[in-house]
Amino acid sequence: MGLFSFMKNAGAKLFTKKAKVSPEEANKAKATELRKVINDLGLKVDYLNIEVDDDKVTVSGVAANRAEKEKVILAIGNVEGIATVDDQLEITIPKPADDVTINIGDVKNVNNITTDQAVFYEVQKGDSLSKIAKAHYGNAMKYPVIFEANKPMLKDPNLIYPGQMLRIPPLDEQA
Repeated sequence: MGLFSFMKNAGAKLFTKKAKVSPEEANKAKATELRKVINDLGLKVDYLNIEVDDDKVTVSGVAANRAEKEKVILAIGNVEGIATVDDQLEITIPKPADDVTINIGDVKNVNNITTDQAVFYEVQKGDSLSKIAKAHYGNAMKYPVIFEANKPMLKDPNLIYPGQMLRIPPLDEQA
């Protein structure tokens, strides 16, 4: 959980100006559009709640895993007009079966949850996924890891733009 900053003037052009609408109505309309983006991308969040206050979005609910949570934050933040995303999302940890005992030392590995978080990276002019992979992993050929980690937001590994935030997962992550 935390507050994430994004480039307000970069990203998908989702919001249109509506004539003679109060700020409250405009914020509700933006929240509805953002919910639609999350649903259209097929991101799984139970009890999804999105509140918009001008260029700040607060998102809460229960994501299936850390990767899904991070994708929701990026999907919202990579919309033109959004400057910050206040992450109030939780992650589901399934209840073990009655006959399963979990040792306290194993808790970090329940459900294959990685202990390393992904890094959010802002695309710079001249960047490519292979250049970013080289910088983060030491190997330009690892660019598919970054591409896969940003699906379904990315449709083509060659279509990234300056100001876009990408999720750079640890190499051992299972998606």
